[in-house]
Amino acid sequence: MLKLSAQQCRVIGVMLEKEVTTPEQYPLSLNGLTNGCNQKSNRDPVMNLTESQVQELLDQLRAMHLISEQSGFGSRVVKYQHRFCNTEFGNLHFTDQQRAIIGVLLLRGPQTPGELRTRTSRLAPFDNVVAVEQALESLGSHSER
Repeated sequence: MLKLSAQQCRVIGVMLEKEVTTPEQYPLSLNGLTNGCNQKSNRDPVMNLTESQVQELLDQLRAMHLISEQSGFGSRVVKYQHRFCNTEFGNLHFTDQQRAIIGVLLLRGPQTPGELRTRTSRLAPFDNVVAVEQALESLGSHSER
């Protein structure tokens, strides 16, 4: 079973969110990740992490094989991307809706299905609260594939 600290959850959650909402900026730089972790909207609790704290979290997550570094031709800074789910490197594979729920839970903690429906709207559409409940049930019985 995978166990992450609240700060590690925040880093992974930011990566899952930004991959969908700002694909032109993903993978993320250390500065971009720090800003995402400390963002005041759509976060609970609001954090105030320094770049060195985020770098330490990235080092921990890299050691767990949950993120990777990207540095390509012409890139001035190292960028980071998740390997948490839906990649060729891991066993966790989710639908877009399941992934949206996980990302929002990592960023905001426990929520009602109605709150999740509202807060995942930028990441994946849900027709109604019943669809959110069904996605939650499927996550509850999800096994690594």
